[in-house]
Amino acid sequence: MKTTSIVSLHELKQYLTKPRVYLLLHKSGSDQSDCAYSNIKTIDAGEAEITVLTADVNTIRDIHTEYNISSVPSLLEFQEGNFKNVYKGCHKPAVFKALFDEAVYMARMEQEGKVPKHITVYSTPSCSWCTTLKNYLRKNHVRFSEVDISRDPKLSQDLVSRTGQQGVPQTEINGQWVVGFDQNKLDQLLEI
Repeated sequence: MKTTSIVSLHELKQYLTKPRVYLLLHKSGSDQSDCAYSNIKTIDAGEAEITVLTADVNTIRDIHTEYNISSVPSLLEFQEGNFKNVYKGCHKPAVFKALFDEAVYMARMEQEGKVPKHITVYSTPSCSWCTTLKNYLRKNHVRFSEVDISRDPKLSQDLVSRTGQQGVPQTEINGQWVVGFDQNKLDQLLEI
């Protein structure tokens, strides 16, 4: 993924005409900031639907005051020019990648005029088909939440009462159920 270094609030505002922009405010020479900067640089976000910027607060004095940011590293998220969220600290590359993948998914849904789907995968850690299903969803940039039913017997009972099935994975997509890894049905419901 290509990141672009900026040098002023004015320059940031020029980028805010893009749909999704992320800005990493960091302080070079600080262990935490150097960690976040290095981890963001290693990520392959793939598509060009998001813009990732960096700004070193050692040389830039106006951005953090504009958005009331008091500590770095901080990753600022902007959507349609509006400041939406801030993620503080150094995170593993996988955390940053998940954040960017979600942004790519949302951008694609908006471009296609589709409403993002609410997807929940019910699984267990030892289930190989669960892993296959989750990897398939990630590969297709589909955002989902996961429920590990092995942690709570009530969850398992609730799942059986809702679907009549005991096995996993089971996926709920906007109220419709897919039992197992049924790629054709997933593709149909997710419009892949």
